[in-house]
Amino acid sequence: MKKYPIGFTTTSDNEVTVPNSNDIIATQNNTARKSVVRVYFPVRNMTLSYYNDMFDLHKGDIVYVDGKLEGLQGRIVDITYSFKIKLSDYKRVIAVADTSVKGQLYFAGSHIISFDPEALPFEKVKTWFSAPAADEEYVIGESGESFPLDDLGEMKISHEIAERGNEYYMDNRVCYISVDGTRGKAIVTGGENYIVEFTYNNGEISNLVCSCFCSYSCKHEFAVMLQLRECLDFIANEYAKKQTDYLAAISKEAFVNIALNGKQKGKINIDI
Repeated sequence: MKKYPIGFTTTSDNEVTVPNSNDIIATQNNTARKSVVRVYFPVRNMTLSYYNDMFDLHKGDIVYVDGKLEGLQGRIVDITYSFKIKLSDYKRVIAVADTSVKGQLYFAGSHIISFDPEALPFEKVKTWFSAPAADEEYVIGESGESFPLDDLGEMKISHEIAERGNEYYMDNRVCYISVDGTRGKAIVTGGENYIVEFTYNNGEISNLVCSCFCSYSCKHEFAVMLQLRECLDFIANEYAKKQTDYLAAISKEAFVNIALNGKQKGKINIDI
């Protein structure tokens, strides 16, 4: 059975350093500054105005709102601080994505990877793709079954679902994946954004579940396994001297469109 090492100890020539900018992120920890903002929603191709009294917002911030477009990702395209409005006429900004990135990133095929737990942590990156979920209680059952990552034929998945999962993988729908110790998490884009969780231990996968709530192995899970295998193969071939128990990878497209888009300050050092 192939065992996939995770990690690195040497510096690669393909290295990107992305220090944080002072004003590229707005969070609830910032001093709130009342504003009226214009928000563009790419899924609907529309721009609407919202009232904000919770955050210090800036152009380019990714936000989520209440009202009919609740749950859809929007980006601030304009902001006004001098205004007088009737509050009943406006919905509000209710959350802001934390798109700050700081640390060493490495090129790995279709994805960019990091071995620093602070650079691309799951709890931060998931705000790039989905609005904060309402507090709900979930129950996860564990079958105790496992399968080797290098032999996905043991995954007990139908041919049709495997084909759809392979399409998702080829289309780079697995936009984010991380392994922290033995705990793995991934984000897959589709009709909605789905979160896949799993346990990874010495090349074996267990406790594989998806937020699409299928009672069987789904296309999202299969796509994640293909992407995980690709990332670990790339690491073994290109960064074998590194040793770590943490890995995070994000698709290049998502990184550019979300983390870099709209930034007006900051610095990137690239050595290719």
